[in-house]
Amino acid sequence: MFCVSVNVIGGFFSPIPKSSLSVSATMASNSLRVAAAQMTSISDLAANFATCSRLVKEAASAGAKLLCFPEAFSYVGTKDGDSVSVAEPLDGPIMKQYCSLARESSIWLSLGGFQEKGSDPQHLCNTHVIVDDTGKIRSSYRKIHLFDVDVPGGRVYKESSFTESGKDIVAVDSPIGRLGLSVCYDLRFPEMYQLLRFQHEAQVLLVPAAFTTLTGEAHWEILLRARAIETQCYVIAATQAGKHNDKRESYGDTLIINPWGKIVGRLPDRLSTGIVVGDIDLSFVDSVREKMPIAKQRKPIDFWKAASL
Repeated sequence: MFCVSVNVIGGFFSPIPKSSLSVSATMASNSLRVAAAQMTSISDLAANFATCSRLVKEAASAGAKLLCFPEAFSYVGTKDGDSVSVAEPLDGPIMKQYCSLARESSIWLSLGGFQEKGSDPQHLCNTHVIVDDTGKIRSSYRKIHLFDVDVPGGRVYKESSFTESGKDIVAVDSPIGRLGLSVCYDLRFPEMYQLLRFQHEAQVLLVPAAFTTLTGEAHWEILLRARAIETQCYVIAATQAGKHNDKRESYGDTLIINPWGKIVGRLPDRLSTGIVVGDIDLSFVDSVREKMPIAKQRKPIDFWKAASL
């Protein structure tokens, strides 16, 4: 397993090895420490929880205020639709275990997407849950854009066959700033992140994911950096990595990106299990937005409706 810390230097960032980690010495005065996990979840709830528990302890030891887990952190089935069999309400025993983790380590957790029980026995909701350091659920977001795709050179996916689409955009305040919530395939729809930034005042965008190897290699990094640049937000993208079973494999490459589009945190091994640690500086968010004031310069939707094409 690998672990990388990220140190603030003059508004930008540079990696330092785990052996050099010194939380009190490396944190800048305006920075807030976060962590993002990378893992290979399987169809074993207990095994996945054991991995998550270990990563929570590592993040807490590194001084992180928030640890972000990838999509399907608690369970990845052997075939499409398997997750429906383990789906539970947010007050069920699975989520209660993770709330206990947050409370025991005094750390906020981003848990998404979780297999939340749907409105009928055939469907679940792919739900991104934010838990505070007392173990209380602060907010939840149900994935809006479902992965119904025929991947070129790959297989056909039909997430909507067992998943209900969400309807609400969600942002929530936290110790590391205002968080904009999303899940995986949402990343391809920039208008959602525009709303999170300009209507919901997000400062940090969370993108838990399980990108396929084909789509990840082609688009993962560039899409994340684009979302950071166009919203002038930090982006924390925790992701699944490696082979879950004979039929499913995830691209990996957990990233932390600053509002200038610079990658400031990355695991050295794209497929390893571990955490990347970084320091978020909200004054840097303010500086980028002040010097390039796109919030004031962007046109309202009515302008584009009336514009000649």
